Amino acid sequence: MLTIERKNSFLAILREELVPAMGCTEPIALAYAAAKARDILGTAPERIIVKCSGNMIKNVRCVQIPNSDGMVGIEAAAALGAFGGDANQEMEVLESVTKDHRTMVQEFLCAEKCKVEFLDSDIPLHFLIEETAGQDEVTVEVRYSHTNLYAIRKNGRTLFQGDDEQIVSHRADRSELTIDNIKEFADEVELETIKPIFDRQIRCNMDIAYEGMSGDYGLGIGRVIQSSYTESSLTRMKSYAAAASEARMAGCDMPVIINSGSGNQGIASSVPVIVYARENNIPQDKLYRALAFSSLLTIHQKEYIGKLSAFCGAVSASCASGAAITYLARGTVEQIKNTIGNTLANISGIICDGAKASCAAKIATSLDAAMMAHYLAMQGKSYSAFTGILKEEADETISCVGYIGKVGMRETDKEIIRMMLQ
Repeated sequence: MLTIERKNSFLAILREELVPAMGCTEPIALAYAAAKARDILGTAPERIIVKCSGNMIKNVRCVQIPNSDGMVGIEAAAALGAFGGDANQEMEVLESVTKDHRTMVQEFLCAEKCKVEFLDSDIPLHFLIEETAGQDEVTVEVRYSHTNLYAIRKNGRTLFQGDDEQIVSHRADRSELTIDNIKEFADEVELETIKPIFDRQIRCNMDIAYEGMSGDYGLGIGRVIQSSYTESSLTRMKSYAAAASEARMAGCDMPVIINSGSGNQGIASSVPVIVYARENNIPQDKLYRALAFSSLLTIHQKEYIGKLSAFCGAVSASCASGAAITYLARGTVEQIKNTIGNTLANISGIICDGAKASCAAKIATSLDAAMMAHYLAMQGKSYSAFTGILKEEADETISCVGYIGKVGMRETDKEIIRMMLQ
């Protein structure tokens, strides 16, 4: 039976992780910190220095920034935040940017007043923004998560200083995230407590999916999938999820409800479930519960991997979607766990080489694998424990895959970053 303590904890996790963001979250994080630094500086900066960890560089360099008229890169993200961002909007910081702001940013960048430096850090999500104007200098440091202000300094004086223990203590408790507990929550939580969370997720993530299907973004992968594959629920799931990601990577300024710091994870863990439910005339209350299951399962997997790594987050999120579809199809707990195992036995090797247009293709590929895993599980078929990295329990498999992604692929991550910097 779902306890009040666990219910409140899981609700807090959902409210903490499922938040709106415009565009790719890494450039938006830079813009947020730059806007915060400008507020403390008290005026527009004359110079900006951005110091970024390798994973930040990897995830900013290839995506268009929303509300920027097609600007790309670390310098543009920081300058847009500094000149036109509203830090109070956090991950929607660039919603306030105007044409005049964009003109100022272009002039600032042409004058080469923004410099990027590599930050040699063991923390994947780590960066500093230094802004100067006249004799004043402000530094804002962010660690671990996109809006986590770790330190703020002005003219050598520390205005705010966080610590690693404080970062952990401010988060909702995740210690009881297991597949069984997540299913219990999804089954028993009162619908009125999760409806507002998932109404917003459905609205935002499907809106950008429709935009991606109708607009001119990237390769137009959603329409290619829809027109080239046999008409089916899976085709529509893949096409809409891929289209949403491609629009986001191409700078669409529509917000996405993210998951574990990533819009692509937010899309891959929700859009396929929504499309499947609509295709199969599943009642809305069942959809809310499936989205709660998928969202929490994505968070459960990402807890072991971390926000940024060499492991592609589309795998985790698509795996969660596949398991949520097994849940919607009235699969047993064993079949849900087998969907997870079947997925992770197949595509755990997809690397993350940065946020970019081809993330949409990785989502489509991962959904193919997740749905194959679902079909196998529903027919009572699954890979045996100790086949490769699979363990006896699905939760243990998740932790092992997480260890590989966070620790085992650390050197892989460094080599990917090195190649991209060259």
